[in-house]
Amino acid sequence: MITIVDYGSGNIEAFVNIYKRLNIPCEVATKPEQILKAKKIILPGVGSFDETMRILRDSGMLNALNKQVLENKTPVIGICVGMQILSKKSDEGELDGLGWIDAEVKKFNINKLKEKPHLPHMGWNTFQSEKDNPILANLVPEKGFYFLHTYYFSCNNPKDVLTSTVYGERYTSAINHNNIYGVQFHPEKSHSNGVQLLKNFANL
Repeated sequence: MITIVDYGSGNIEAFVNIYKRLNIPCEVATKPEQILKAKKIILPGVGSFDETMRILRDSGMLNALNKQVLENKTPVIGICVGMQILSKKSDEGELDGLGWIDAEVKKFNINKLKEKPHLPHMGWNTFQSEKDNPILANLVPEKGFYFLHTYYFSCNNPKDVLTSTVYGERYTSAINHNNIYGVQFHPEKSHSNGVQLLKNFANL
């Protein structure tokens, strides 16, 4: 069972529809007790870092998420801003992140960007695998994923980098640390690669 956290941020229905097409059971969680029963967790997110952290805290599900992820080691994947809040902090805001990953979120250096409009990084881009992991099985790097972001995830431990992507400079586009995963791109908008990644996550 895949549990998709609905705390008011992210395109929940898109994930539900993909898992329905894959015949993989999923549910949408809006209460802490649902999180505490989860076997795998998707943490979506759109918008700004601080606003995402605020609405997650206000949802009443944060303590349950910490327990499941940090204590019970339930696999979790953060999507887009849902990945960024896994860090300790962000250049975009003032609030602390979840701190599940030893990392900060930084703004792209506009001086290194050639294409206009420079920001956000929007559209399709390829990726490079930085370590082996079953969540990357059967993905096609040349097909890439769909991105939409102005800030990027910067890991303090290189071993946490799962994939990298080039936009002006090479940056981390997916991360993994034990049971914790995160992707900067939108798998729900990334056609066959995105569907495959979500299937792989379900099969971990």
